[in-house]
Amino acid sequence: MTKERGTGRLLFIVNDAGYFLSHRLPLALAAQAAGWEVAVATAPGPAQQGIAAAGFAAHSLPLSRAGLRPDREIAAVIATWRLLRRLRPRLVHCVALKATAIGGLASALAGVPARVFAIAGLGHVFSDNGSTSRLLRWGFARLVPLLAGPRARIILQNPDDLERLAKAGAARTRLVLIAGSGVDLQRFVPQPEPSGPVTLLLASRMIWKKGVGHFVEAARRLRAEGLDARFLLAGDSDPGNPAAIPQAQLADWAREGAVEWLGFQDDMPALLARCHIVCLPSSYGEGVPLSLIEGAAAGRPLVTTNMPGCRAIARDGENGLLVPPDDVAALTTALRRLIEDPALRRQMGARGRAIAEAEFGLERVNADTLAVYRALLP
Repeated sequence: MTKERGTGRLLFIVNDAGYFLSHRLPLALAAQAAGWEVAVATAPGPAQQGIAAAGFAAHSLPLSRAGLRPDREIAAVIATWRLLRRLRPRLVHCVALKATAIGGLASALAGVPARVFAIAGLGHVFSDNGSTSRLLRWGFARLVPLLAGPRARIILQNPDDLERLAKAGAARTRLVLIAGSGVDLQRFVPQPEPSGPVTLLLASRMIWKKGVGHFVEAARRLRAEGLDARFLLAGDSDPGNPAAIPQAQLADWAREGAVEWLGFQDDMPALLARCHIVCLPSSYGEGVPLSLIEGAAAGRPLVTTNMPGCRAIARDGENGLLVPPDDVAALTTALRRLIEDPALRRQMGARGRAIAEAEFGLERVNADTLAVYRALLP
């Protein structure tokens, strides 16, 4: 990659420092290599130490991932505006819906020359019909024209979300489709299937909308049929999310024996090498789930729902099976089919690797994002 001297200061605004490290750190490193002076602003927390250890200035903002309290959100906009006035970035890159709303307002008020808003799935706000979510949708629709200004771009991860924002009033010329946050194709490589029982993996935040409960129920049914299979849950509960599954519930499932709860795992290539099938029966709008991209890159077949984002990586009958959301019977049938057919698993796994190489490689995603930066600041 050619280094562009004097590119300027780039500030990432991300709700959660852990999410930045797991999903955006490679992009920040690529930007730094291209000549950007990179800083990162997140909510305070221990994961900020990882940002500093990676060589970036870490700043704290009063950002929250859930809830709607006007006093808290106004305070976050003001704090973000103050930070922007102090740092004077040439470009701001906001990641996720709430950071986009707060960072979008603050960066417009602070006169930041260029702005990028990466929305990795419209998620809970656009799938829930509660009064708070409806209010947030109404407010976000009115923010869209501001976010999609002439010196701004909105990056979406799947075509469904792009169409939704276009209908909300964003000019299509200011919407950019970049599929996912990328996968390191050198770390995630196909491995032969392990010996022993067929092992199925659901790796995600432990929230109900990810379909964790449906996966557990499917595991119960398949084990009751006498199938010799293991069902793994990898990930922690997410207290900041209103749909979080309590740790006590996860522990109860593990004691019952239907599933094994591993908690957070930091070596996903090793975990995928122990598995045969990757599952994510999500029932809300994803961006493109990283666990599915990594599973495909590792040569594992996918079972997921026919939902935005999920169907962007899992192609029904090619590299996996798509089922309707919230349909435990269909999920059970799909899992059974792959458990019982090793040849189909290998065929779909090979196709998944080819799709990951063609569309979801980290270098491609980073290059496409840096191209957006250059287009805004020629």
